[in-house]
Amino acid sequence: MHVGAGVGEPASATRPNIVSARGPLSTQQVKSLIVRLSLEPGDNALLRRHLAIEQAVAESPLVAGETTHLLRDGPATFRAMFAAIRGAKHHVNLEYYIFEDVSIDGESLGDLLVAKRQEGVAVNVIYDSYGSGDTPKAFFDRLKAAGVGLVEFNPVNPLKAKKSYSLNDRDHRKILVVDGARAIVGGVNLSTTYQPHSLGKSGNVDNQPATHWRDTDLEINGPAVAQLQTLFLTHWREQKGPALPDLDWFPTIPPSGGAVVRIIGSTPKHAIPRYYVTLVSAMRSAEKSITASAAYFVPTDQELDALKEAARRGVDVRLLLPDKSDSALSIAVGHSHYAELLKAGVKIYETHDLVLHSKTVVVDGVWSVVGSSNFDHRSVIFNDEVDAVVLGSDVAGDLEGMFADDQTRAHAIDLRAWNRRPPEARVKELYARIWQRFL
Repeated sequence: MHVGAGVGEPASATRPNIVSARGPLSTQQVKSLIVRLSLEPGDNALLRRHLAIEQAVAESPLVAGETTHLLRDGPATFRAMFAAIRGAKHHVNLEYYIFEDVSIDGESLGDLLVAKRQEGVAVNVIYDSYGSGDTPKAFFDRLKAAGVGLVEFNPVNPLKAKKSYSLNDRDHRKILVVDGARAIVGGVNLSTTYQPHSLGKSGNVDNQPATHWRDTDLEINGPAVAQLQTLFLTHWREQKGPALPDLDWFPTIPPSGGAVVRIIGSTPKHAIPRYYVTLVSAMRSAEKSITASAAYFVPTDQELDALKEAARRGVDVRLLLPDKSDSALSIAVGHSHYAELLKAGVKIYETHDLVLHSKTVVVDGVWSVVGSSNFDHRSVIFNDEVDAVVLGSDVAGDLEGMFADDQTRAHAIDLRAWNRRPPEARVKELYARIWQRFL
């Protein structure tokens, strides 16, 4: 996979175009914002550089005035989601790859959504046909009977399809939008995988008892929620969903915090996926550090080169990767790249006693992303994805702290020991590379 020439080059001559609920920020407002967003005075130049780079590759605006909150795992995400849905006054929109009747603290999602419909709140759901293929039909029937709007994204059964598509094109997004003002986005599916002692569609790793799944989401309150709402409504329209009620889908949301956020919706319809360009640009521009947690590490050539080149020029590059997964082939492909990464100076840590499903990257302590896109070919070529880029030190610091905590419980990969792995492992890695474009 290749992106065009010039990716990663800053628009240094252009003031970053940042908008708020009141319109574009002035030059002085941008300068003041950079100072507020920087953890240390020395971060100002780094932040300004990443703002310029982000603007150079942006197709959606950077939005100021957001309040963001990092959700460190599935249960924390479910609690935040359920609280947001309980507080809904007008509408609840959900778009998920895996959509199951999850529960938290004794309350089920199905009960909650039905109760909100009975209160007169509009509830609409887009679920991926393949990802939610194991969800009992009775769950969807119950929601539909209660008046919940349902859209099955790219039905696996071609007789149900309302548009032409490739079976490989899947909706891998995870989005909750409440009243157009509050949203949750990231890697956490509405899957029973995240419930203690349960087995879900993606939770049965190698037919072993359920293992804790580690994941990350981001809660956003502010004007940037409109970008997530637009992605949802666009998919609803493209998938020929039923008519939606006449509601205020885009209320005016006053700024509530100091974060700057950009929402990226990637789709196979884009010749070069927007998130891919953004990620490669940020890594190529790194000056101090890159920390990334990746559920499925099947990097493209440009992603691999960006990581190695950053390490060679002295950037502290650290990867947190799983030692087990529901995709054994993706683990093998990742292993096939360890030696060249380690030789370049990249530090690799493997988790154990859990399944890492988190998709996060932090660059230079000022540029962060939390979303659904994996470090793999499928996210670039086939999937519809959604990712939230956050500029500033607060979210970056939280993510780096989370990474440091995970690192203490992970195993550091040593190059000498890695080179002594058995021949059969190397054969498996070579075989897995054949299929990497589809992983």
